[in-house]
Amino acid sequence: MRTLLFFIFTFVVLQACQAAQVDTISIPSAVMHRSFKAVVIKPASYKNGSERYPVVYLLHGYGGNYANWVTKVPALRELADKYNFMIVCPDGAIGSWYLDSPIDSNWRFETYVGTEIPAYIDQHYQTVPTPQGRAITGLSMGGHGGLYLGIRHQDIFGAAGSMSGGVDFRPFPQNWDIVKHLGDPGPDGANWTEYTVIKQIEKLDSTSRMPLIVDCGVSDFFIDVNRNLHQALLQRKIAHDYIERPGAHNWDYWNNAIQYQLLFFHRFFQH
Repeated sequence: MRTLLFFIFTFVVLQACQAAQVDTISIPSAVMHRSFKAVVIKPASYKNGSERYPVVYLLHGYGGNYANWVTKVPALRELADKYNFMIVCPDGAIGSWYLDSPIDSNWRFETYVGTEIPAYIDQHYQTVPTPQGRAITGLSMGGHGGLYLGIRHQDIFGAAGSMSGGVDFRPFPQNWDIVKHLGDPGPDGANWTEYTVIKQIEKLDSTSRMPLIVDCGVSDFFIDVNRNLHQALLQRKIAHDYIERPGAHNWDYWNNAIQYQLLFFHRFFQH
């Protein structure tokens, strides 16, 4: 019995030693003159050396922060190990929508998350510092951010996704502090159009090689805008993966959805 217990103890210790490492760091923004925290998950194989790792940038939703994903979905560590890539969860503040505000020059989260953070991560970690080594996705507000930043910064990100994303927030003019950073929406949200994901797909066409994955539950309040995005992508003959399944706007759904998203990006990184 003692021998068996010894082997069980040894196995548990070895597994713990081989688990993904989680760093909490602070990343400065030159454009906003302040720093924000981020979580960096490194696979167990990460060692100081010559090997370089792809990175998935994983964005939180409205009211969330950099720690949401790793706290709510502990399996992220196992997935980083399984696919042998890094996961970076930046802080997008409350209600940033990952945009550069046209009315507040101190609100520059598109620049920060879309360019400054990848540059910082490439400088301080052993990454694959090309679009083929970077993907971006997120939930809700972060789903908007994943596609918005991915499509607008194809020189940075090679693939993009969204889970329960607010891919067109014009139907929700009173919600989530959007008016605070974009100003008056105008008739039918016309003043906000340029800041929506559904407008950004005009930057893509049938020859676009950016892999896209869009996922939303059928009971989600964002299901209609996601279906509209899917139809718009089909009309433009833009290749993408689109998923609907039973579920609502909650962590039960995102715990499941992230499994598909990370597999999708793993396959992209392998090409």
